[in-house]
Amino acid sequence: MFEKLIIGAVAGDIIGFSHRGKKPDPYGFPIFSDNPTDFTSDSILTIAVMDSLINDRDYSQSLKNYGRKYPGKMYGPTFTRWLRQDEPKPYHSWNNGAALRVSPVGYAARTVSEAFDESLKCAGVSHNHPDGIKGAQAIALCVFLSKNGRTKEEIRNFIETTFGYNLQRTIEEIRPDYYYDQSAEGSVPEAIIAFLESSDYESALRLVISLGADSGSLACMTGGIAQAFYKEIPFHITKRVTEQLFPDLFDTIAKFSEKYPLSLFY
Repeated sequence: MFEKLIIGAVAGDIIGFSHRGKKPDPYGFPIFSDNPTDFTSDSILTIAVMDSLINDRDYSQSLKNYGRKYPGKMYGPTFTRWLRQDEPKPYHSWNNGAALRVSPVGYAARTVSEAFDESLKCAGVSHNHPDGIKGAQAIALCVFLSKNGRTKEEIRNFIETTFGYNLQRTIEEIRPDYYYDQSAEGSVPEAIIAFLESSDYESALRLVISLGADSGSLACMTGGIAQAFYKEIPFHITKRVTEQLFPDLFDTIAKFSEKYPLSLFY
């Protein structure tokens, strides 16, 4: 059962959270740190997007429902204010918040156009700045293309041509001077590059976590793409991650994974 769960972004969030603030050697650290592990707002809002897609529910409503049910999970201050509003309005954010939650759109989309349009809807309820929307669309398209069998070079070329990101750098080149600034422009390309350099799901997380800073957010984006491409996550990771989820969160993931199976190609 575990191997069928679409849990790549959530696992990235949980694993990255325990390594935040460090810049470990990519292959010299235990994947699960001795530090406490927990899911953050990145996981909760990703699962909220799953809920919207399986129940045909407005994104803002699902995000509010899940965010209010699980308060205090490292939401940004502006998004926290958004959650408290009865009828929340987008606040022109350029940060990566929409990109962090958008991976389910890439799994559910049937065409490139649908991935573009649906990720715009998903982002636009809060992050309606062009940079925030672009970051969400780039992650969703990486997931869509990965799931549907495109090569890494095809994905790199598509994302560079469509969104203007520089994906020719390496993690080794980026790492020494990298600092996390929460902008989509300053984190989405790095998350994609870690995937492009990887050889499997775990190595993708190791590479992006090695950048340090807010590694949970980076690994959430990378993890969503990597599972779509490699189609599997090691059992020791999925087991540990699912043990930390509350039953309702696990149930939403299971229902989403059944409706939009990882092996389905369009």
